[in-house]
Amino acid sequence: MTRGTPARGTPTRSAAPVGLTRDAGWEIGVSRTLSLPPSEVWDFIASPAGVALWLGELRGGALPCEKGESYETRDGYRGEVRGFRPGDRIRLTCGPTTVQVAVSAAPGGRSVLRFHQEHLADAAERERRRAHYKRVMAEVVQALGVDAGA
Repeated sequence: MTRGTPARGTPTRSAAPVGLTRDAGWEIGVSRTLSLPPSEVWDFIASPAGVALWLGELRGGALPCEKGESYETRDGYRGEVRGFRPGDRIRLTCGPTTVQVAVSAAPGGRSVLRFHQEHLADAAERERRRAHYKRVMAEVVQALGVDAGA
């Protein structure tokens, strides 16, 4: 073996920590399959009660659904809608981060609910957001009265 050449089977560059990407920085995603059709999950997750679970209670009631519109939560978080496709996904800024909530069809009339947040400050914030979305998912399951993962 020559100098500067890694031993056989040794990675040539160090692996990035879990959750750290080149393009989006620190990010987290939480998903769950729910035993309801996507339309029912969407109707709840995009409603004021659903949005209050994952984003916070909004000033003015409903989340805006037009790209470029701004929102503010009662806790003082502000952001802008980046994308809103009814029945499919909501993408918005939340301070310096970007949040996406998506609902898609799964076999057997079920749906998959996904929360994704990127541009987080660091690994500690990633873990806090992971805990948040896991709590949110449990609250969504309870609110909808469904079995998750079924």
